[in-house]
Amino acid sequence: MSKKIITDRVLLSGNEALAYGAYEAGLKVACAYPGTPSTEILETLARFEELDVQWSVNEKVAFEVALGSAIGGVRSLFACKHVGLNVAMDPLMTASYTGIEAGFVVVVCDDPGMHSSQNEQDTRWVSIYAKLPLLEPASPGEAKQFVKEAFKISERFDTPVLLRMTTRISHTKEDVKLTNRVVPEQPPFEKRIQKYVMVPGHAYARHILVEKRLKKLKAFSERTRLNRIEPGSKKLGFITSSITYHYLKERYPDASYLKLGMTQPFCDDKIRQFAAGVKKLFVVEELDPYLEEHIKTLGVKFSAKHPSYRIGELNPQLVQEAVEGKVKREKKVAKRKPRLCPGCPHWHTFAILKKLGFFVAGDIGCYTLACLPPTSALHSCICMGAGVTLNEGWRKGAPNEKIVGVLGDSTFVHSGVTGLINAAYNKARGIIFILDNSTTAMTGGQQHPATGLTIRNEPTKKLVLEDLCRACGADNVDVVDPQNHTDFERIVTKRIEQDALSVIISRHPCKLLKR
Repeated sequence: MSKKIITDRVLLSGNEALAYGAYEAGLKVACAYPGTPSTEILETLARFEELDVQWSVNEKVAFEVALGSAIGGVRSLFACKHVGLNVAMDPLMTASYTGIEAGFVVVVCDDPGMHSSQNEQDTRWVSIYAKLPLLEPASPGEAKQFVKEAFKISERFDTPVLLRMTTRISHTKEDVKLTNRVVPEQPPFEKRIQKYVMVPGHAYARHILVEKRLKKLKAFSERTRLNRIEPGSKKLGFITSSITYHYLKERYPDASYLKLGMTQPFCDDKIRQFAAGVKKLFVVEELDPYLEEHIKTLGVKFSAKHPSYRIGELNPQLVQEAVEGKVKREKKVAKRKPRLCPGCPHWHTFAILKKLGFFVAGDIGCYTLACLPPTSALHSCICMGAGVTLNEGWRKGAPNEKIVGVLGDSTFVHSGVTGLINAAYNKARGIIFILDNSTTAMTGGQQHPATGLTIRNEPTKKLVLEDLCRACGADNVDVVDPQNHTDFERIVTKRIEQDALSVIISRHPCKLLKR
């Protein structure tokens, strides 16, 4: 793609619009690990040849590479889904102390409704915990605008900036205007030991600066147009943010609104001013009572959505029912449960595991669907990498049961390697299955180190999983095509009887691979 974007209007999803906004803002480095609903951000950025874009092995690594780039003097971006930010929390917390040299934006995509996630956490709380500014766009157009503002705020206040999307914003499309790319001047590269070496003495001094920064950010929050009052009927007013703003506008177009686009630090004076100007005030938000809890501390009287609405996504009908006190109506909708694709190689693996009667410690990936009928052959799913570690723990608790662990090729690289090292070091036994379908299939078929291709499908060094497993300390490493049922069952039966730590790599490419 050329280095200039022709000014035009294009229909883009929220993730695509955010990527274009970051590009136009002079972004140089972007890192992520794929995870719905955030994946398309990096895939879109990878279209721009002048950008350095990478799929990292996990979110912690991605965060640290992007942070290092921002400290090195170029605008950088890290993207993840909500549970991915959990993996990056260690460097995130300290990055709040160190600050940056060039703008650093941390994009996190929450998943209300758990369309493709194992929990429904509300990442807004992290901004308080980490003492970081938080921006919340309400549409794809705002996502494009807000990421540009996030870079400016980052550099002005010497801080990483959290930008929270949700599934509905990430995947909704809007007609947005494209503009030319502007790259800011790069600051000089300097050794700044007291700023970036977080030994206790340095960290103490940096914490003092963080608290001063919060006061400055709070003053900025009162002034910025990111938080805006939209005057309307004084009989009814709403304080809201994110996609909920549009749901309310659809049902109550004549009401007054305080639309919060920057929700940490809060604009307390503007909240009080708005509340004083309306007769009846509602606070409506998706998931946790994040806005509610803070506004309560201001002594502002308001009505809030019923607690039952803190589970799952909102929509225009639900917000109207919450505001008008109606009981939520249950709708009977025919649902088709998800399942593994026809011809998926995982069918064969789980057919054998079910036949042999194993308890299976599972993991995050396509194969998690094996918990459902007709296989019903996967019995836990906690987080990435737990297929190895939970298996070890299960075996300690139930040593006489036939227990095995399962995880995918990308998941093993993400966070299974350390678990396997731990198992070998602590003399664990049993079988770990790596279901190698040569892609990160659950999020749409992205590359990872064991595919030998980069995010742009360029050849690179290929990680050999069987060599890595041996280096981690596995006693036995077998590579089998699961479609060869006879050989597969024979090897599994042999290894389960041995007093050893075995890894069986069940290798067959995903049927959806184009290469």
